[in-house]
Amino acid sequence: MEAYKIPAETRIGHVHLKVSDLQRSLDFYSGLLGFDLVMKYGTEAAFISAGGYHHHIGLNTWHSKGSGPAPERAPGLYHTAILFPERKDLAEILQRLIDNKYPITGMSDHGVSEAIYLDDPDHNGVELYWDRPKDQWPVDENGDLTMFTQRLDVHGLLAELK
Repeated sequence: MEAYKIPAETRIGHVHLKVSDLQRSLDFYSGLLGFDLVMKYGTEAAFISAGGYHHHIGLNTWHSKGSGPAPERAPGLYHTAILFPERKDLAEILQRLIDNKYPITGMSDHGVSEAIYLDDPDHNGVELYWDRPKDQWPVDENGDLTMFTQRLDVHGLLAELK
């Protein structure tokens, strides 16, 4: 088989999540995280976005209404990663999570990015992050990327708000 390379301009357009309670998920994704509700599809689905896109996240209860949380130790979605444009934007959402006492499951500096981890109401993982400029990404002496996981400088991040 001939090798195929996906075009560099390719992007992931959206993620569609099975949820157990549509309104509870809208309260999280729109109410807490700030996504805009683009449309509801009856009482079973909703489409949300940032900046007017048709949808970045679809939420539906078609096969999951009233069910328990997503199992942690089973195949499936690990997390949905939501990329913020600036470090200050990540600081603002972190402060919002703190102010609302929303549980955070982790925070990391990966060299290429800084990230905050949490679970949505159905225990689907969510990563909130911003990417450092590419010229600041860590590389070794050969120029190869050397991502890592270190403690996030929370105080430095929140200082962006001052």
